[in-house]
Amino acid sequence: MKEGIGVFLWKISVALYLIANGVLGITKYSGGDFRIIFDRMGFPSLFVTVASVIALIAGIAILLEMLNVQFPFLDTLILIIAIIWAVYVIIEIVSWISKASSVNLWYTLQMLAVHIMVLSSLLIASKKFG
Repeated sequence: MKEGIGVFLWKISVALYLIANGVLGITKYSGGDFRIIFDRMGFPSLFVTVASVIALIAGIAILLEMLNVQFPFLDTLILIIAIIWAVYVIIEIVSWISKASSVNLWYTLQMLAVHIMVLSSLLIASKKFG
């Protein structure tokens, strides 16, 4: 482990997050975050399943890359998830602005911070931006 414990834990957290959301979306148990994202954007559930499969594969690939198994398509998969997440963050911000009077400011800032942390982790993981 030449990158340090922080990078090691960060990679594991991103991988587990993607795997968990992938499984939740595929099993349709709750759909995870992808159900929320695509429901808010008005897309059919097929998009939830496709994004979930991509996330699951990307999460597994991140874990395997930590064991020095290389995946040439990993950056692309993570970038796809990052783009979905970025669109979701933009839609959420527009939604919050449009109903500013009924928004709980601190809860909204907390959710925005979480979404930006996920987005930034995905961008860093993609190696195209990190």
